[in-house]
Amino acid sequence: MTEVSTRRRRDVIDALRRGTVPEAGLDLLAVGLDRFQTTLDSELSAVAEGGAVFKAVRGEYGAGKTFFTRHLAERAVRRGFAAAEVQISETQTPLHRLETVYRRITETLRTSSMPPSAFRGVLDSWLYTLESDAIAAEPALETDEAALDHAVQSLMEQRLAVVSSRTPIFAQALRGYRAAALAGDSASADALAAWMGGQPQVAASAKRAAGIRGDLDHFGAMGFLQGLLVVLRDAGHPGLLLVLDEVETLQRVRGDVRDKALNALRQLIDEIDSGRFPGLYLVMTGTTAFYDGQSGVSRLAPLAQRLATDFGPDARFDNPRAVQLRLPGFGHDSLVELGQKVRDLYAGGSDHEGRIRAVVDDSYVATLADAVAGRLGGRVGVSPRVYLKKLISDVLDRVDLYDDFDPRTHYPLTLSDAELTPEERAAANGGTLDDIELDLSADDLD
Repeated sequence: MTEVSTRRRRDVIDALRRGTVPEAGLDLLAVGLDRFQTTLDSELSAVAEGGAVFKAVRGEYGAGKTFFTRHLAERAVRRGFAAAEVQISETQTPLHRLETVYRRITETLRTSSMPPSAFRGVLDSWLYTLESDAIAAEPALETDEAALDHAVQSLMEQRLAVVSSRTPIFAQALRGYRAAALAGDSASADALAAWMGGQPQVAASAKRAAGIRGDLDHFGAMGFLQGLLVVLRDAGHPGLLLVLDEVETLQRVRGDVRDKALNALRQLIDEIDSGRFPGLYLVMTGTTAFYDGQSGVSRLAPLAQRLATDFGPDARFDNPRAVQLRLPGFGHDSLVELGQKVRDLYAGGSDHEGRIRAVVDDSYVATLADAVAGRLGGRVGVSPRVYLKKLISDVLDRVDLYDDFDPRTHYPLTLSDAELTPEERAAANGGTLDDIELDLSADDLD
């Protein structure tokens, strides 16, 4: 294994110990993704050159959709992209209200040098770039504040011209933000930055001073996303990798709300195809039932047509260039390989590396994988989260802490309902994902 920093190793191990997908360091755990990398890297290059890409990722629970998208985002960030992840939720981020999605984008926005939320930092970096470009074009401006201000305003108008033709209020708010920052009015600058980030309930006085009114709405969010992409590019980031995760939750909402959300998704895809969002790589995730079932994409024929992908019986021959990617999930061999990677990562940061590798050898890693999958009804694809949590918390930690601990002797695998997700409980009880009770009203059944 390549050299891994102490912090990076700890962050990955701690996340897996909690039963969550790490935010970074996923390249250390990647299993079975090699066949996608060439195409994805090519698409990232196309986006960096001013193109736009939409990708739909499908897979059942445990197939690794969140891992896949975060791994892709990590690769994008290493290439200078910004990244954001939005969990689609009926209450917090309903897809038919894109203003809530945009707000979450700015809240989770990150770059290689700025953690979430990087939105304010990106704005400041962009304004600094405008000043630098203006001075580079005319060095005398460095000593003439008024002339520099005029030059920066002109550059701002030029670079936001496409955005302003549809959503002029974005440039207007930026002008107000810059003016407040230069005047040392931090309260107004903070309020306008929040407003541009889609936050509601911003001080009316700050908006009045900038000549803007109201809050961001569904259609304005499209323009603000377009503006954000321009700002990112000028600030040195060639694009934005945006993930819309768990879109299958749309199946659980009221029928009319679901239809609005599906149509909003269709509109977003069409805007990407029209070239409105250069620099955007949009990825959405969903289950097979969402893409193929009656309560999902098929409810809106135009959307179903745009996402249609012919998957053959053998996933080895899937086309990674297609609009949909299928994640077949973990088989026994890939689950064991993942366990070995985690064991090696853990051991490399321990003072007892030799003992850990000897006691938790490849044979035991495979035995534990079989045991966890067996307790989950043989559903290997549902096993990774619990398997890695047990491997670290119940086995590797104890081997590291206690010299006489031997998992083959001292560790009987136990699983309680309290530590399992609904999907895992369904598998453990011999059911399927279809057995999970959903809160559906009569409107959802049409």
